[in-house]
Amino acid sequence: MAKLSKKEALDFHTQGRPGKIAVVPTKPLTSQRDLSLAYSPGVAEPCMEIYRDPSAVYRYTARGNLV
Repeated sequence: MAKLSKKEALDFHTQGRPGKIAVVPTKPLTSQRDLSLAYSPGVAEPCMEIYRDPSAVYRYTARGNLV
């Protein structure tokens, strides 16, 4: 691995928007209905499916995308 200079590292971290990771929606959230489906009360249905079948966690959550 190439040696990195302090200046190079500091310059990298000041370019563009602050931070390295952004959180963006994976579902459309353009209406009150969308928010109700994504959160309360809509989120209860996937929660109940996961309760009945724990392997469903990969189908209904970000669990499979985590490092």
